[in-house]
Amino acid sequence: MKSAVETLSPTRAKLTVEVPFEELKPSLDAAYQKIAKQINVPGFRRGKVPPAVIDRQVGRGPVLDEAINAVVPQQYMAALQEHDLEPLAQPEIEVTKFEDNESLEFTAEVDVKPDFELPSYEGLEATVEDIEISDSDVDEQVEALRERFGTLVPVERAAAEGDFVTIDLLAAANGEAVEGGEVTGMSYKVGRGGMIDGLDEALVGLSAGDDKTFDSELVGGDLVGETVQVTVKVTAVQEQQLPEYDDEFAQLASEFDTSDELTADVRERLGRGKRLEQAAAARDAVLEALLEKVEIPLPEVMVTDELNARRQNVEQQLAYSGVSMEKYLEDEGQTTEEFEADLERRVRDAVAAQFILDKIAKKEEFGIDQAELSEHLVRRAQQSGQDPQEFANHMFEHNHIPELVQEIMRGKALAQIVESATVKDASGNVVELKNLRPDGTIGEPVDETADTAEVADETTDETKADDEI
Repeated sequence: MKSAVETLSPTRAKLTVEVPFEELKPSLDAAYQKIAKQINVPGFRRGKVPPAVIDRQVGRGPVLDEAINAVVPQQYMAALQEHDLEPLAQPEIEVTKFEDNESLEFTAEVDVKPDFELPSYEGLEATVEDIEISDSDVDEQVEALRERFGTLVPVERAAAEGDFVTIDLLAAANGEAVEGGEVTGMSYKVGRGGMIDGLDEALVGLSAGDDKTFDSELVGGDLVGETVQVTVKVTAVQEQQLPEYDDEFAQLASEFDTSDELTADVRERLGRGKRLEQAAAARDAVLEALLEKVEIPLPEVMVTDELNARRQNVEQQLAYSGVSMEKYLEDEGQTTEEFEADLERRVRDAVAAQFILDKIAKKEEFGIDQAELSEHLVRRAQQSGQDPQEFANHMFEHNHIPELVQEIMRGKALAQIVESATVKDASGNVVELKNLRPDGTIGEPVDETADTAEVADETTDETKADDEI
């Protein structure tokens, strides 16, 4: 086989491959054997029909086609390896020359990983915000804990924010009820939001037996984006009464004897969570510092596909939350153009980060074992809310294991550059990352490399969600 490569762009290559006819012989023999098993010829057992008879009965053309279909993928992969190219998508293959007993020639155009000079990734420096835990943060957590043990008491008054009401809802368009737009006997906390625009404002001031009609815009269904008339009727109003936050409550709601001990635990838990958030910010800051040191050409098709996927994911999350894109942008103080520009920037950074982490993993010759793959499978299954065994079976059946292996390798590469970096908070204190545990505590790991990679791997898995809403 002879092959040559032409660089069409920094992220697209064209392979020209010439295969001598003698190298087609194994594929031709296999094609004859396959066809021999598929045809019946009097005087010959199935599978024992000689090639000359097949040529007379079936024709030489189908045999050659079968052989070419078998040999082209093999020679394409060999050409990729010869020129050290890593494809990013399926190739566009065209047979440009072939005659019986002559050489086969074909071309393959394919998007490939860009070639770039890997910058130094040791000793990067980055800065993140300080960890701040305010009394209001603690109070918010304590209030949420009290609400878990609160009781609902019926009241004979108009509903106010924070009350729980039982309501009936009916959505209509042009005087006709909207399909799926009727709900009866639903419990709802006034002021919670995230359901129907205008509902909270309509509920405030309504007593049991009162109703009110208001206009709202649907965010799902066949009439998405259209204005409908929503009638809400209150059938009951309940006030939530919270227990006193004292030692008795601490003993009821936790393993602690006093409210002071419970408050200290709440503050400690918040600190661990903030520490993990700071670690994620440190990871992003270190990656950003590394990306600033190199220009990586990106395949536009890959960027476009990722943009579309993330945009669709955002829209699905908003629809699930009952929030329109317009309302989301209004709450975020963004225009559509600003949202799109920010999304594209994050996508381009994420794609570039993948390329640079892959190159680091290749340079460092990282490997993985079965235990690491199993742990990653379980973690991914938990994140998606699936049974680990069912998730693993799906990954194996659909050949997604190479993708998971790549994720693990990127996690190891990320762990290496983060571990060697110097990250300080805004006050100038060095941020502890090397011994940070997945639960947010600081300790001495048994296997530092594996544990650091695990933290980096978890934060890598969270990137997609963090990059969206």
